[in-house]
Amino acid sequence: MDGLQVPKCALARACRGSILGLFSLGLASCSGVLNPVGPVGEGDAQILINATAVMLAIVIPTIILAFWMAWRYRAANTTAEYLPYWSYSGRIEAVVWSIPILTIMFISGLIWIGSYQLDPFKPLPSKTAPIEVQVVSLDWKWLFIYPHEGIATVNQLVMPAGTPVHFSITSASVFNVFFVPRLGSMIYAMPGMVSQLHLQADAPAELWGTSAQFSGDGFSDMQFQVKSVPDADFKNWVDSVRSSGATLDQAAYTNLMQQTQRVPPSTYRATDPQLFNAIATQKIPPGPGPEPEAPGHAGREVFTGGKD
Repeated sequence: MDGLQVPKCALARACRGSILGLFSLGLASCSGVLNPVGPVGEGDAQILINATAVMLAIVIPTIILAFWMAWRYRAANTTAEYLPYWSYSGRIEAVVWSIPILTIMFISGLIWIGSYQLDPFKPLPSKTAPIEVQVVSLDWKWLFIYPHEGIATVNQLVMPAGTPVHFSITSASVFNVFFVPRLGSMIYAMPGMVSQLHLQADAPAELWGTSAQFSGDGFSDMQFQVKSVPDADFKNWVDSVRSSGATLDQAAYTNLMQQTQRVPPSTYRATDPQLFNAIATQKIPPGPGPEPEAPGHAGREVFTGGKD
């Protein structure tokens, strides 16, 4: 029987596909965690690069050694030493076990130091006072409250460049994960709890944020705009939001809690100053969620906000 024949056109398509895949991965890296715009994102990217370098120190020699072994001990090479009854070498065992152990130690050290330096609860060093932003995860959208400015937005985060931002994050529904890839440090949004996060964008940029954990039918579109702007533009934006739009009181928030998908960005010119605290402490009950037997059931049971 003839061996399997692979058409040249198929090989060419496979090569083109591999090249396009690598090119796409490069573009994704340029627009994601490997193209940071702030100190936390830079720290995350450095940890990723350092860990990859440590792992490549094993991977590359292993690949080279595998090809060398195949060439050295090929059937046509009659000069290669053949030891059919050989079973143990202390030196080989020492190398085989010591290299992985050293690798784990190096990577553990990188992660330990990086985790301490990038502690999300630790304020970023800056001469400028941080902007306070309260974040609420909803089905399936993000609510951003600026308590000092007295405004709020949906699916839109605007922040001044070069100024730290202190995020207080909670959920009014199920667990979600707040993540702006180019700023760094994804963190959970949990019902009945408040997570803390400090981020900063060093330069004006247009970014995007997302939920990094599946939470139902609308999860794939649970994204939000992120704009880092100069201080003057940020103040002008705050003034423009204050001059128009609705007020975010508890009645407006009740309507906002209803499940909606692909929600366009919107703003509120004023907010109830106690709203975030009421959401985080569940004085306002969590969102109703889908009815298990309803036609529009979203694939998960009614959530009780962590209570039995």
